[in-house]
Amino acid sequence: MPDKRPLRDDLQATLDARRDLGPDYEAALVESFVERLDETIAARVHAELVARGAAPPRQQAKNPGSAMIPVALGSMGIGIPLTAIAAGNAGLVGLTITWLAIVVINVAAAAAIMRRG
Repeated sequence: MPDKRPLRDDLQATLDARRDLGPDYEAALVESFVERLDETIAARVHAELVARGAAPPRQQAKNPGSAMIPVALGSMGIGIPLTAIAAGNAGLVGLTITWLAIVVINVAAAAAIMRRG
């Protein structure tokens, strides 16, 4: 069984820091400890899967289309304010250039994801 000492030391350090820094930093300290805990759990699960001969989740085939969702949502989130700025400052020319750039970025991202997947 793996040594649990470093995780216990992390918890003790987090508790000590909370006592020293006060409640204002509690959320940040807890979040930091939870991230380390998540990493430790993920490493243990990965090691167990490898030991049992199962394929690690990172090596399983992914749906390449699902990788485009953040790109598409990000494009829409950035595109809306850029549309307002471009149309307000540069008119139809600025609007056209803005959306052509967004389209080019999305096509390039899709091509990279398809090559990788």
